[in-house]
Amino acid sequence: MSAAGVPLSFLRPDWPVPARVRSAVTLRAGGVSPQPYDALNLGVHVGDDLANVMQNRALLRSALALPSEPVWLKQVHGTQVAQLPALPDTLEADASCSASAGVVCAILTADCLPVLFCDDSGSVVAAAHAGWRGLLTGVLENTVQAMNLPASRVQAWLGPSIGPQAFEVGSEVRDAFIAHDAVAAQAFVAGAPGKYFADLYLLARQRLQSHSLTRVYGGGLCTFSDAQSFYSYRRQSVTGRLASLIWLQD
Repeated sequence: MSAAGVPLSFLRPDWPVPARVRSAVTLRAGGVSPQPYDALNLGVHVGDDLANVMQNRALLRSALALPSEPVWLKQVHGTQVAQLPALPDTLEADASCSASAGVVCAILTADCLPVLFCDDSGSVVAAAHAGWRGLLTGVLENTVQAMNLPASRVQAWLGPSIGPQAFEVGSEVRDAFIAHDAVAAQAFVAGAPGKYFADLYLLARQRLQSHSLTRVYGGGLCTFSDAQSFYSYRRQSVTGRLASLIWLQD
């Protein structure tokens, strides 16, 4: 419960994972941050008062009964994967992976695509931050590789991101994806001259499938169009951040 008495709300991933795999995505309701961050902003880098963010993070830990403080990464739109537990100076990364119970992998987003991973036996989990730059340069492939298991034993869940009707990019973005794999053309629809609408969900599925990971769940939610539930940088550049969390619980 927040200081204002509004309960925190979460999106629970719907995927067939082992019982010891726990996951959740935060929504906006229930925190203490004022506008334009209202209410459960979890990002320290967006201009919100640090005391508000720390209180929101404490509320999050309590509401989900988390086994530890989530490992908050310094995300840089790259492809580095942090192996957890890790030393603080190794946490500039856009994905994290853990085989240790009680370690909470966390990704912050406000339009970029959060992707959660686990294996069939519940021995390892991972979370990745996949904006178009990370998708292009291989953050999802690197995350699967960091799990050190055959991709056939791994499944993924795609969290809320900006949807294909809202994410307009330049032709250079489309060209870069197609240069990597011609099948990526299916993920772009022409918009204004020199512009295309990009489907991050489809691009992620293509990249995972090319890496032999075919069991992919989730997708279909649009952070841009649902202002009540989600933050969106494209909709409002000064805004909060959602957290996508995954951990192993004994």
